[in-house]
Amino acid sequence: MKLWLTSDNVDWDRSRYHYAAEQMLLTLFPTERPEYPDGPSPTSLAAEDNAVIFTLHRGKKLTNMSALLLRDGRWNNGVVRFPSEQLDEPPERVYHTVSHALKHSFYKAGTMLLGHDLPWGSLTGVRPVKLPTKALLEGAAPAQAEKELAEVYRVSAPRRALAMDCALQSVKAIQSLAPDEVSLYIGIPFCPSRCLYCSFISAAVDQCLPLVEPFADALVREIKAAGALLQRRGKRVRTIYMGGGTPTTLSPAQLDRILSALEAHLGLSRCTELTVEAGRPDTITPEKLAVLADHGVGRVSVNPQSMEDEVLRRMGRPHTAADIHRAYAQVRAAGDFTVNMDLIAGLPGDSPEGFARSLNEVLSMSPENITVHTLALKKGSRLMEHPEELPTDGAVEAMLNSAWAALREAGCVPYYLYRQKYMSGSFENVGWAKPGTESLYNIIMMEELHSVLALGGGGVTKIIDGDGKLTRYANPKYPKEYLERLDHMLAEKETLPL
Repeated sequence: MKLWLTSDNVDWDRSRYHYAAEQMLLTLFPTERPEYPDGPSPTSLAAEDNAVIFTLHRGKKLTNMSALLLRDGRWNNGVVRFPSEQLDEPPERVYHTVSHALKHSFYKAGTMLLGHDLPWGSLTGVRPVKLPTKALLEGAAPAQAEKELAEVYRVSAPRRALAMDCALQSVKAIQSLAPDEVSLYIGIPFCPSRCLYCSFISAAVDQCLPLVEPFADALVREIKAAGALLQRRGKRVRTIYMGGGTPTTLSPAQLDRILSALEAHLGLSRCTELTVEAGRPDTITPEKLAVLADHGVGRVSVNPQSMEDEVLRRMGRPHTAADIHRAYAQVRAAGDFTVNMDLIAGLPGDSPEGFARSLNEVLSMSPENITVHTLALKKGSRLMEHPEELPTDGAVEAMLNSAWAALREAGCVPYYLYRQKYMSGSFENVGWAKPGTESLYNIIMMEELHSVLALGGGGVTKIIDGDGKLTRYANPKYPKEYLERLDHMLAEKETLPL
């Protein structure tokens, strides 16, 4: 879609607002990609058929931001007005005001053309819970916090309720954290195979077997260095999350060595939660589970994504629903784990009826946590490269609606959520939990409540200072790159402003 940003009487840096325009473009029309043509905007509507012309015009008292949307032979114009004096404020305030107006004008035009509002209204970005959480922390009553979502951002009633439930959990988490605490993410970039929808950085273990043992050695070095760094900075570890990839791709001995290193070098006396994503049932064995239990791992994942064998086959998951039941039974026999199970709404070949069967089958196993994802068409995934027939947005919405009802009936509550680009129907991913079994790490990570130090392959360290400013530092993505750059990476981490 072609995007023109124009003004006849305001000198503004148009390129700075490309990001705001693209955020709303992805929200309204996820399959479109932005183009910024050279030269002036067209003077005739007939000249274009897939474009938006943004116009900023300053009046004596009010400034107009208009978005003229042309698509499929139709057009609509969305207009947002704000006091002109706001253009005389400091540059960052002006940027916020104009960005907000640009997105909302685009949203107005887009929803008029589409004929309906979106589930999350004009909210963009991945963390819609931040707004009500901030309002609650500033002293607003829940009804006041929800009112902003409704009146300013036009969020639907079901999503407002979802956001408020998660915001209350976020406030509770914030109140439980100490200023000297951080969390750890440990990335294990190996999987038995790559699923159709996956864009995570992972390597099929059968293709890079010689790298697995050196990677484990290098990770132990990084854990030791991280422990020394945290000790010098006076930081204590509150939660640890080992993800990937699939951590249980590693052997029992490798898992034991890594978990032993965490115990030896990090001082885990304040750590209240240690999660290991077992994920794929084809990687779960009694021997690996025994190692996890021996090291105090309290939370594991057994992730079916679907309990429909044909859907699993189309995804490239080399297991069946029966394998999920086997793995789940092994987990329950191995120790007192809190178990999470993931499902994805919108997978190729799935239907509302099939998704409901999957959810009911998972509920019958009674895991403590269930995460309901919405399929996102991610860059780098095989599904993006070779798209298959996907359920309609209406079908995905039916899947999610039925899931909400069934999960609440089963006594689960939503405790964290996030959104992604290219997500079916502009919906969301939601973590549900039996009360008292919520994952603190998930809330910390999604709501950016304190610093998270990432170790291993593909992890992203997030440093949050006292003013809430976020600084990111990415570990090398691929196992070979991680090994080659280990010394350089360790030196760089010594400079992190923890």
